Amino acid sequence: MLETRFRITTPRRFLPFAVIPAVATSVTTSVATSVTTAVTTLATAVTAIAFATSTAWAAAPTAYVTSEKAGVGVIDLDQMSLTKTFPVGADGPRGLSLNKDGSRLLVANKNTGDMAVIDTASGQVVQRVKIGKNPEYVRVHNGYAYVTYEPGEEGGPPAASGANAGNGKPGADDDASKPPAEIAIVDMKTWHVIRSVTSGHETEGIEFSRDGKSMLVTNEGDDTISVYQARTGAPVRTVKLAAGGRPRGIRLSPDGKVYIVTLESLSKFVAVDAHTFEVLKTVDTKLGPYGVAFGPNGKRLFVAAARDKTVQVFDGHSYEHIADVPVGQRCWHFSFTPDGTKLLVACGRSDAVYVLDAQNYQPIKQIGELPLAWGIVTYPASDGSIESR
Repeated sequence: MLETRFRITTPRRFLPFAVIPAVATSVTTSVATSVTTAVTTLATAVTAIAFATSTAWAAAPTAYVTSEKAGVGVIDLDQMSLTKTFPVGADGPRGLSLNKDGSRLLVANKNTGDMAVIDTASGQVVQRVKIGKNPEYVRVHNGYAYVTYEPGEEGGPPAASGANAGNGKPGADDDASKPPAEIAIVDMKTWHVIRSVTSGHETEGIEFSRDGKSMLVTNEGDDTISVYQARTGAPVRTVKLAAGGRPRGIRLSPDGKVYIVTLESLSKFVAVDAHTFEVLKTVDTKLGPYGVAFGPNGKRLFVAAARDKTVQVFDGHSYEHIADVPVGQRCWHFSFTPDGTKLLVACGRSDAVYVLDAQNYQPIKQIGELPLAWGIVTYPASDGSIESR
């Protein structure tokens, strides 16, 4: 009896030590594995959500339009509708440009004398870079932002379309007595102005050579093009154009051989040899040409003749006139959509963007609520009067 009880009780006495640890180890391993799997799955999901959120700005083709009175309008290009406006205060935003991945929008603000850096995912201003008086034009190139500003200009609302300074004659004003314009070069890694380059009077458009080594700017006030080394800002040469022409827009041809420069007060554009800087051809336009760009395939050249409320179309090689397309008032800048099928024209005095078919030039619609629309760019990047691919 005692032996029997011993045989019965011994397993009970040692069972917790002999059997339970094995079970516990198995359960612990199983639970740990499940927890690890769950944590990994959750981490993956969180990463995916974070990535999707951070790249939401790139999910659909988008156009950004500066409105001097409202901020920066955001247009969904799939829906062709204004979806939101990024507020930048009463800053008078004008020139704008995007960084390479479209995550940052750089905007020149006339009234505050700075460049705002906007997170395109949130619409928030994440950085402000002090530039100087009346910054106007912005171009991004090889990790740097180039911003024109005019120390000699006074602030205030833009002049009405067709208004001339001075005695009313084209190009007649007191530009020569004002300080020349400047171009601030901003390092986009530190958001610091690394140097400022003295230019001509009333610097307008900015373009770069095909190899990226040269920067060209048009100087409306003294009828010149200034050429610089892009990286250092060192002056290379000054190209004199027709007196009283007031050069504004500039764009390099797709083959890199010719610069097209619009002469606002003479209602012409000139084709300038990209190597010798000689004027190869002069072409008549309608009144007040400003923005200029080649179409996506380079076969057509588009010019915004702002004072005649027209976008003109020319052959991209012979410059033969092809078509005139009616648009709104004070249409200075335009951009193609990333797929090249539509043309978006920012018309300041019409407070709207005009949408045109890029093939037959027929109007598609107007996108309003953009008071004093100034410039327009897209992401993904497309050809236009401010940026080009």
